[in-house]
Amino acid sequence: MTQLPEGLAEWVDAVAPELGIAPDDVPIEMLLAMTGQVAHGVVRPAAPVTAFVLGLALGRGSVTSSAEGEALIRKAVAQWQAERPAGPGAR
Repeated sequence: MTQLPEGLAEWVDAVAPELGIAPDDVPIEMLLAMTGQVAHGVVRPAAPVTAFVLGLALGRGSVTSSAEGEALIRKAVAQWQAERPAGPGAR
């Protein structure tokens, strides 16, 4: 396990039960990696929005696991980058 930002695990331990979720069911490291890729590959504000969309997809059964959703999101980011010009001001 990598070093998580200070207070993050404690926050998940506090907030997850409030929403009826076991803290151990929150894939913190995967979410940080995925949102990092989205923030740098699309635009920074897309990161929390994408995490919310993944949560909706899981809740509605559109994807069967967070790993499946992450793979689809990574593919979408790669496609997004391939279809758009790179460089300052391109995003």
